[in-house]
Amino acid sequence: MSRERRTAGALSVQQGVPQPPSINPDMLNRLKRNRRKMLSADDYVDGILRGNRTILSQAITLVESNLTDHYDLAQEVVERCLPASSRSVRIGITGVPGAGKSTFIETFGTMLTRHYGRRLAVLAIDPSSQQSGGSIMGDKTRMEELSTDPDAFIRPSPSAGTLGGVARKTRESIILCEAAGFDTILVETVGVGQSETAAHSMVDFFLVLMLAGAGDELQGIKRGIMEMADTIVITKADGNNIQKAEMARVEYKNALHLFPPAPSKWTPRVMTCSSLERTGIADIWEAIRDYVSVTKSNGWFWDRRREQAVTRMHETIIDTLKQSFYTNPDVAAMLPELEKKLREGEVTSYKPAALLLDKYFDSSCK
Repeated sequence: MSRERRTAGALSVQQGVPQPPSINPDMLNRLKRNRRKMLSADDYVDGILRGNRTILSQAITLVESNLTDHYDLAQEVVERCLPASSRSVRIGITGVPGAGKSTFIETFGTMLTRHYGRRLAVLAIDPSSQQSGGSIMGDKTRMEELSTDPDAFIRPSPSAGTLGGVARKTRESIILCEAAGFDTILVETVGVGQSETAAHSMVDFFLVLMLAGAGDELQGIKRGIMEMADTIVITKADGNNIQKAEMARVEYKNALHLFPPAPSKWTPRVMTCSSLERTGIADIWEAIRDYVSVTKSNGWFWDRRREQAVTRMHETIIDTLKQSFYTNPDVAAMLPELEKKLREGEVTSYKPAALLLDKYFDSSCK
């Protein structure tokens, strides 16, 4: 055998084992079979009224969706659930950073479900990631005890940049939770500030959590949040902080006398509590019950609910117009070029806005 033939035989490559597909076909077929089918309005409403948490979560996701195809279905579900709502007390909770909102909610919530027989829904509005738009704090993971409570439902939602720290569809989520049988709704907002008026406009009772010994205790008054508070609670009143918390309570109580009387005829209270030692928590619930009793007696409770419905109508109009504007094909075609000119300093903000609005109204009238 020649040397050339021996070399060729040595370099010959045997046929190898064929590589498996990158995705298991059996698993792919199984996923296709188990893919969740789109529920009808009847499916959503029936599931919510039966207290099915899975369907309730899916309905809230539907309401929060920005897809045009989901809008009509979501509105039908909310409208059909409306007669079964309005039977809860809605509590808004906000506070300065570090006040321990999530810890307070867990302690407060477990007390309500275990000692008062309440069914609790927590709508925790998380700050949104500027890149993904999703929640970045994960409030549900910080309420481990409450999240496993059979009488509690926790729904974290990204604020998505909404003014007021409240998710755009929180009002509709409240209606769905009430229809599912939850008689106490807690809305935890992103933080404290003047923009929290959005949260104040959708709840019955507004609770503000403050810290003692963290600088000027009266700084909150300058932000305008104090006049909206139905009760102020100084948190972390335990250990060496008890005396500071009591001093802060007195200062806030004195400062509240500077504000004019509330139209609800309710005198705001200032209290202290410790979520870790569970002290003062029951007193806060008693204050909320007193508020509900007073405002229902003088008619303010239901007058406020009716005004909130009007506010919701105006907000829906604004949201619908905004969505219609930015999804308009003519506007979408012009927008990138006008944004480029703005970034390059060729025009002011007002002229492109006027051009886009003219284009939108012209195309809408066709």
